[in-house]
Amino acid sequence: MSMRDVSPNGTPRIGVYICHCGTNIAGTVDVHALREYAARLPHVVVARDYKYMCSDPGQALIREDIRAHNLTRIVVASCSPLLHEHTFRKATAEGGLNPFYFQMVNIREHASWVHEDKEAATEKAKDLIRAAVFRVTLHRPLERRQVPIHPDVLVVGGGIAGIHAALTLANAGKHVYLVEREPTIGGHMAKFDKTFPTLDCAACILTPKMTAVKAHPNITLWTYSEVVRVDGYVGNYKVTVKRKPRYVKEDVCVGCLECIEACVYKDARFPDEFNLGLGKRKPIYIPFPQATPQVVLIDPETCIEFKSGRCKKTCVEACGERRAIDFNQKEEIKEIQVGTIILATGFKTFDPRRIPYYGYGVYPNVYTALEVERLVNSAGPTGGEVVLRNGRKPESVAIIHCVGSRDENTNRYCSRVCCMYAIKLAHLIKERTGAEVYNFYIDIRAPGKAFEEFYNRVQEEGVHFIRGKVADIYPSGAEGDQLVVQVEDTLLGKVRKIPVDMVVLAVGLEPQPDAEEVRRMFNISCSSEGFFLERHPKLAPVNTFTDGIFLAGACQGPKDIPDTVAQAGAAAAEALALIDAGYVELEPNTAYVVEEACSGCKTCIPLCPYNAISFLEEKKKATINEVLCKGCGACVAACPSASIKQNLFEDEMIFAEIEGVLAHA
Repeated sequence: MSMRDVSPNGTPRIGVYICHCGTNIAGTVDVHALREYAARLPHVVVARDYKYMCSDPGQALIREDIRAHNLTRIVVASCSPLLHEHTFRKATAEGGLNPFYFQMVNIREHASWVHEDKEAATEKAKDLIRAAVFRVTLHRPLERRQVPIHPDVLVVGGGIAGIHAALTLANAGKHVYLVEREPTIGGHMAKFDKTFPTLDCAACILTPKMTAVKAHPNITLWTYSEVVRVDGYVGNYKVTVKRKPRYVKEDVCVGCLECIEACVYKDARFPDEFNLGLGKRKPIYIPFPQATPQVVLIDPETCIEFKSGRCKKTCVEACGERRAIDFNQKEEIKEIQVGTIILATGFKTFDPRRIPYYGYGVYPNVYTALEVERLVNSAGPTGGEVVLRNGRKPESVAIIHCVGSRDENTNRYCSRVCCMYAIKLAHLIKERTGAEVYNFYIDIRAPGKAFEEFYNRVQEEGVHFIRGKVADIYPSGAEGDQLVVQVEDTLLGKVRKIPVDMVVLAVGLEPQPDAEEVRRMFNISCSSEGFFLERHPKLAPVNTFTDGIFLAGACQGPKDIPDTVAQAGAAAAEALALIDAGYVELEPNTAYVVEEACSGCKTCIPLCPYNAISFLEEKKKATINEVLCKGCGACVAACPSASIKQNLFEDEMIFAEIEGVLAHA
């Protein structure tokens, strides 16, 4: 299809199209007056208004008018370019024009939605359309570039999100590198006993997927490893991974665990991280029985051999001819090439020490929900028995909701899972101990499938639900071995003081502590809460603003296991779509250097957030990699010699747009 530049006599022929957007625009802006005004602007041949320009009939109007009226430029005044710029560029191209002969005007967000005065909003919309008409005459025909996609994928994080995404991609025939910083995959889900609302055994549904990851020929599993550097661009990322030493050869160890039994420390005496310090481990250990890979590791901070060099090395003797233990093992650096990346780095639980009146860390019988998950787990430190630190079973238990969520002093957002896992723990504690269980809540939020039914079931089991925010917890009793929970019961309208043996804090979900560093490394954004930011909350919930990098699971925001798995599958599908397309098209609104004007001052190089600018020593000039460039314009604005320009944002276009805004109607 031929692409026209201007009409045969050299004069631009412009079509202006104004969208009603239902009442989003037409309710505040006089679209008919706008159309009549646009028709009188220089070089405008056709001006139309239509209820929904983004609909098929609306796009057909543009295509037909281009052919019927020999149009050479198109202006659409509607909503945000983020939503529909691609839609109208496509319609422009289908009509026979270069798609970059199109300019979009946002009269919804910039005029209609921010004004109540209809006359003033209409005048502002006229100014914006006039500016676009002045500008579009200077547009040049641009072409998108195609970049090939490397078929391998990196998945960062080995929780249920990373596991599901990796298996989905691997089953589709793609090679996946799964990198997990802990010694085993499984994430937080591996610490749970049951999952709500069905009370499925967490290990029973997670362990087969963990085993499948280890056994899959298309998955390279690197645990106890971290991504330390990311270079390149969509389709061609170069990733550096640091593999920390286990001091055990992963390819030789068979997971017999005889070395743990043989360790010179006959008793476990060091805090067990997997059990949140509720249990003990030896210097040589495996995190939990179903750990994947089934390979032990040695903690150099507690091992006698590392501390003094005088250990009897009974673990080495127990290993025998396999010789899997290697005290001289060093850190490894691996470099891989991938085309796409999925971030599934998960979350951390809120630290309730930040709310001192709950007494966590002060009173021994105040626990977090995750600690209780380990207590009720048969593989946990107490073998599934819910007992206090003094070995006694609690006869009354308080579960406090919204600790670190829905709170102006900590986190304003709802963590989504706390109500349901608190109800689940109430059921499990009552089942294991027969204790009186009190749930103190602000509101019960049970919006998922079978959630409300589960909530009703637990109520019928005799669990008490008290609506009110707990104000204080303090010790009572002759020996101070009980705790009093003070709360204003908003349904009864009075303050209650309830003595209990155990307090469980239903803590919220927060971003990982290093989320900011990870954000910078992968060149993505974070929301105000600190979670990784998606490209669009509704239309692109797993995409980021960096092409080729996708999000899965609670690193994007609090969510339960079903939603995490669904999002992991969506992220894998987006990566597959890119890989199977074979290439990605890059927008041409990139910056470029006019070499004759470049003074070689290097001002632009450190300013580029995408590392797209380098220096040609032989020419003493800057150069821009248009594949890496995202068109942010930082270098254009900063160049002291004005030698850097940007496609679609050349000075002439900007000046013309300013002139259009300021011109008299």
